[in-house]
Amino acid sequence: MALYPTPHIKAVPDDFAKTVLMPGDPLRSKFIAETFLNDAKLINNVRGIQGYTGTYDGVKVSVMASGMGMPSMGIYSYELFNFFGVENIMRIGSAGAMQNGIKVRDIVMGQGACTDSRYVHQYALPGDFAPIASYKMLSTCVSAAQEMGLDYHVGNIVSSDCFYGDQEGLPERETTLAKWSKMGVMAVEMEAAALYMNAARAGKNALAICTISDHLITGEALDAEARQNSFTQMMELALKTAIAL
Repeated sequence: MALYPTPHIKAVPDDFAKTVLMPGDPLRSKFIAETFLNDAKLINNVRGIQGYTGTYDGVKVSVMASGMGMPSMGIYSYELFNFFGVENIMRIGSAGAMQNGIKVRDIVMGQGACTDSRYVHQYALPGDFAPIASYKMLSTCVSAAQEMGLDYHVGNIVSSDCFYGDQEGLPERETTLAKWSKMGVMAVEMEAAALYMNAARAGKNALAICTISDHLITGEALDAEARQNSFTQMMELALKTAIAL
């Protein structure tokens, strides 16, 4: 019987490329592999978390889902960094805009990731830690976005542990979001901060890029099918960034 490094990923280190794209949704992972990669091979399907490796413009690239939330991202990114030899992880997902100047379908790149999570407490640091992206990955991604002529924004995002908060009504939620918005935070999602912390601790590289799927000020939103299949510009941007690293 083959022995595998972890109980969550049924693969061996050579199965993965040095750069892994990580959407939250396993079906989005499958879509990327089937749409963009050549000779894509399914290398993991434990718990339905589909992982594939193939080539893009002749360069080996992997894509594997992270699941939803920081605990799930924390497990998979930790294992990829520490047991499978992965050097770069790029989260590609959806986010909710919190600024009027950002539109649905725009791309945001998380230069930093604020959070309401206690994930950082495991490190017992003597102060606050600022989770940030890899500058090399970020600058490479910005260059690729400029070449593609995309509408993108770079800055702070916020990674929340809660999709549904214990809130009495909309006014309270608006107040909560307004506090982040007043600090210039662009959008909210649920995974980047844990990814950035794992990368920092492992001495590896991480970047989160997200397509705006809904707007928390205007109320505009995309449906689930559109989220799964229509974020092709972000996917191409991530792949062009991956092969340039």
